[in-house]
Amino acid sequence: MTCPSNSNFKMTTTTGGPKCRCTTSRLIHLVAVFAVLCSPIWATAQEPTTRGYAPTTLPPTIPIFPLQDIMLFPRATRPLHVFEQRYRDMVSDALEGDRLIGMVLLEPGHEDEYEGRPPIFPIGCVGVIAESEELPDGRYNIVLGGLTKFRITGEDESRPYRLAHIEPIWEEPTADDQVALRDLHEELAGLIPIAMNGLQVPDGMATRDLANGIAQIIDIDPVDRLGLLEQPGPLARARALIDLLYIRAALTR
Repeated sequence: MTCPSNSNFKMTTTTGGPKCRCTTSRLIHLVAVFAVLCSPIWATAQEPTTRGYAPTTLPPTIPIFPLQDIMLFPRATRPLHVFEQRYRDMVSDALEGDRLIGMVLLEPGHEDEYEGRPPIFPIGCVGVIAESEELPDGRYNIVLGGLTKFRITGEDESRPYRLAHIEPIWEEPTADDQVALRDLHEELAGLIPIAMNGLQVPDGMATRDLANGIAQIIDIDPVDRLGLLEQPGPLARARALIDLLYIRAALTR
């Protein structure tokens, strides 16, 4: 299991195993999500940080990390603290290879099966381990930098952790999409502080990255978050997110 590596996150034990629960202050702290492949400093680290860079192609099979309430979006970052043995092995193997890990969502109602291979949704996001820190007891602090969505077409059971055969789903907005995204920026940026407890948008952030970052951290049901990830592209995701923010802010368009 894992938890976002963040002092504002607290571990609670449930019948479905450990679950990450965070305080409302996470919104301010996680503005770092918007800095793609950010470089946090781990306070407990005793070994040098290792860094990686995004590959230009994806292999047909990648390790996948299924969680019940944590997701990754393209061009966003996700700090994680990895302590379960099979996923320590996954990180170790990834660091020796292409540094890729796919984040996927567990289907609801199967939390008690986490130690096995419970059902997962087929759409996820692959990330590259941008930074890693191995702690003295073998746990890892890592930062994943989101690359692209993927669809699972099958699984490989040759490792203790899960491996998936995937098809990448690249998101490259057209020229018209880019114009439409720029036109949405003011509306999206204006809604965020109203709907998300005063969270301020950094200057100069592209609408695409802003939408992905907010979609990753907004406090919504995990299946609704998956719905944002499953949108056909950045423009559709930004529009869906704006609709969601209007609902949260109880405003009329």
